Amino acid sequence: MGGYFGTALMVDLTERTAEESLLPGEWYRDYIGGEGLGVRLLLDLVDPEADLLSPQQPLIFSTGSLTGTAAPASGRCAVVFRSPLTGTLGASNAGGHFAPALKRAGYDVLVVTGQSAEPVVLVIDDEGVDFIEAREAWGKGVGATEDWVRDQVEGTGWQIASIGPAGERGVLFANIVTDRHRAFGRGGAGALMGSKNLKAIAVRGTGELPLSDPEGLKEAAKAAREELFNEAFVRDEMKPYGTPSFYDAMSGLGILPTRNWQRDSFPESIPTLGYAAYHETLEVRPYACFGCPIACGRHTKIRTGKWAGMEGGGPEYETVAAFGSKCEVMDLNAVAAANHLANDLGLDVISTGQVIATAMEWAEKGILGKDRLGDLALAFGNAEAVVEAVRLIANREGIGDLLAEGSARAAEKLGPEAEAAVMAVRGMEMAADGVRGSKGEAVSHAVSPRGADHLRPYASTVDAFGYREPELGIAADAAISIIEDGNKGWVKPLMANAMIPNLIGTCLFTNITLAIKPSTWAGLHSKAVGRPMGKDELLLAAERVINLERMVNATFGFDGSTDILPERFLKEPGADGPGAGQVVNLKESLESFYEAMGWEPEEGLPSVETLTRLGLDWILYGCD
Repeated sequence: MGGYFGTALMVDLTERTAEESLLPGEWYRDYIGGEGLGVRLLLDLVDPEADLLSPQQPLIFSTGSLTGTAAPASGRCAVVFRSPLTGTLGASNAGGHFAPALKRAGYDVLVVTGQSAEPVVLVIDDEGVDFIEAREAWGKGVGATEDWVRDQVEGTGWQIASIGPAGERGVLFANIVTDRHRAFGRGGAGALMGSKNLKAIAVRGTGELPLSDPEGLKEAAKAAREELFNEAFVRDEMKPYGTPSFYDAMSGLGILPTRNWQRDSFPESIPTLGYAAYHETLEVRPYACFGCPIACGRHTKIRTGKWAGMEGGGPEYETVAAFGSKCEVMDLNAVAAANHLANDLGLDVISTGQVIATAMEWAEKGILGKDRLGDLALAFGNAEAVVEAVRLIANREGIGDLLAEGSARAAEKLGPEAEAAVMAVRGMEMAADGVRGSKGEAVSHAVSPRGADHLRPYASTVDAFGYREPELGIAADAAISIIEDGNKGWVKPLMANAMIPNLIGTCLFTNITLAIKPSTWAGLHSKAVGRPMGKDELLLAAERVINLERMVNATFGFDGSTDILPERFLKEPGADGPGAGQVVNLKESLESFYEAMGWEPEEGLPSVETLTRLGLDWILYGCD
């Protein structure tokens, strides 16, 4: 079987054991790899009744068929787990260089269970598995942890995935971070890793990848890169400016959340937060993850002011919006400082910024008073308060201890009047992508298996930015309105397309603007595995994984009744931009989407016919 080793490394931290396990060959055919393989494995390993931070909860790192290959941007792997923040399926994805190292060490999948009695580093290379006592590293930030781990292991070429103090202290939206900045974010994988007393994983692999046609794959990869840079946004904005290039356009389209989603644009911030200001204010240099020709990453250093000298990866677009527009802060230096601090402390910047914005509204309305806030002057526009709030949350100090639980849980403790300011779905904070001026995004956020999610799919690509793709059945002349609540069948193929990179181990930015086509990815996958696969079969596999995830969440108690949005979007009309005057009729949107997906209209779960068509009907009978 090309493209895979067929092996999972099963690590038990309680017993300090590591065993290799062969995975069923048909899993690779049906679920491809990456997130699909991880979710299928999670279904077998997870106990739905277990505590969310129980030692038996599995933490699964899963590579794809193209991870570490010549395919563009192939440095990705998924982390699959049950989210301690939401209780839903947790599925995260990161670039950098960690995933290719794991694959070259001879493993498609790494599964970590148990709990070490003391802080530990898991070390994996071609020669085997070891454990290093890490009490000395406990409490260190991500950067210092990476340096410390490299001092403990011999030789070079080690790639590190670690947690910061936020993960150690169980902040429910803590990340696992690699390359100091690239994060397995969203949902609290870092909190789960911290609960296991696992400070870091060090991986080094030098083995050859088991590719069926490596030369053919290289040729196909060249064509894929050409396809990638034929797309104007990738070529003219993403590559020269990185993800901060989104900011100006998002504000102009009225899908930039501002003042905790009370506004949908922030034009007055463009002179200080826009992508031109970003590259003028900060010292910026681009960097790339493994095999990426785009190099969208930005390493930045603050030049002047209170935070001069702070440096690190980002801030990305989502971070500029999270600490900037959502909090009505227009000081880019403060946004960068909050970003660098959050990354080193191991926090999810999306949730962190949204939690702070929510808390600002609570403070404004008197729901949070000085008795809880102490000396923190939490108010919209207060840049210094944002930076300090990041530190308090990561360390669970003062008000940070409450906010570290996430905005939904914090609201439960504050009382019913706090609910209106919570911008979350299934307990996960919303990212910086509006839903009044992109009704497709309303569907994406509502139905995502991991809670509020702007990337599964990034539906604004089609309805707000106007992209079309015949390979997905979204015709060039398709009339798709940004404010129409119904007619959401087109979200289905776009969702499958967005899942493809998570399965094969590549970056979503290669196809978020529909640059690399499904047929191109299918061709690259075929060269790796040695079995011909067309675009329709690859899209079908992606659809299978989407429905599998829906059923996994059903075992955790989530169905159509939890496909929701905050009341603000259902009742408060948009204030500006194309969505001005608009609310979301979510029921109408979901009806057309459910119908396209083949999901039952009442339960919001796949019908028997759909499960049978996808080869998932075994779920109904408890066997595979």
